[in-house]
Amino acid sequence: MTGERGAAVPAQQTWRNRGGGRVRGAVLWDVLREVLGRVAGQGPCDVVDVGGGTGGFAVPLAELGHRVTVVDASPDALAALERRAAEAGVTVHALQADAGDLPEVLGESSADLVLCHSVLEFVDDPAAVMHALTRVVRPGGAVSVLVAGRIAAALHRATAGRFDDARRVLDDPDGRWGEHDRMPRRFTRESLAELAVGAGLTARETHGVRIFADLVPSALLDDAGAAEGLVALERAASVHPVLRELATQLHLVAERP
Repeated sequence: MTGERGAAVPAQQTWRNRGGGRVRGAVLWDVLREVLGRVAGQGPCDVVDVGGGTGGFAVPLAELGHRVTVVDASPDALAALERRAAEAGVTVHALQADAGDLPEVLGESSADLVLCHSVLEFVDDPAAVMHALTRVVRPGGAVSVLVAGRIAAALHRATAGRFDDARRVLDDPDGRWGEHDRMPRRFTRESLAELAVGAGLTARETHGVRIFADLVPSALLDDAGAAEGLVALERAASVHPVLRELATQLHLVAERP
């Protein structure tokens, strides 16, 4: 089912990301700002946020002046997005649709940047969704894909004393630790890149997101000095060839030739 919802008010030039959310999202926002500058220079971009839910990325991007469309299957999420956009004083275009229907809903080559964050873990056919993303992004544009990391899940289960679970994560084709695992699918850097390349994209770079932030005591995030130090560490580790594999989430930037 598709439907259209809207929140239309003037855009502002600020975005907010504070506290623990700021620490966990710092690397991702660094990359997104760089990608936006690369695909459209200093001008506004056409951004599509697939599964963008309540607007955690869409609203800040709209505050920066970009033209943002959220595509999400949940009417409740889109209703919350409308409220969030209105409170922030920005314009966000919202469409109710499934990720696989993007080309039919939005049209071919309609976006400079497509976000697909925490979506591929849950869809029935990740390869089909990746092909849909490719069709929607313009030649020279970029796709930002964020997924759950398999190696991190094994590490976290092991540090919790769940050694059998950790082994199952490594052995299971979908990277799951058991029938009670709420995550349907996890990825490695290689499996994520293969999906992108198979859809006709060029895998440009992969970053690790939340490498240390999910391991340190949460109370540290309330201390400004410690939080800044952790952000700096996360930025350095995000591109480290070994440490990035340990990230809770893997972030791939791919481009359409």
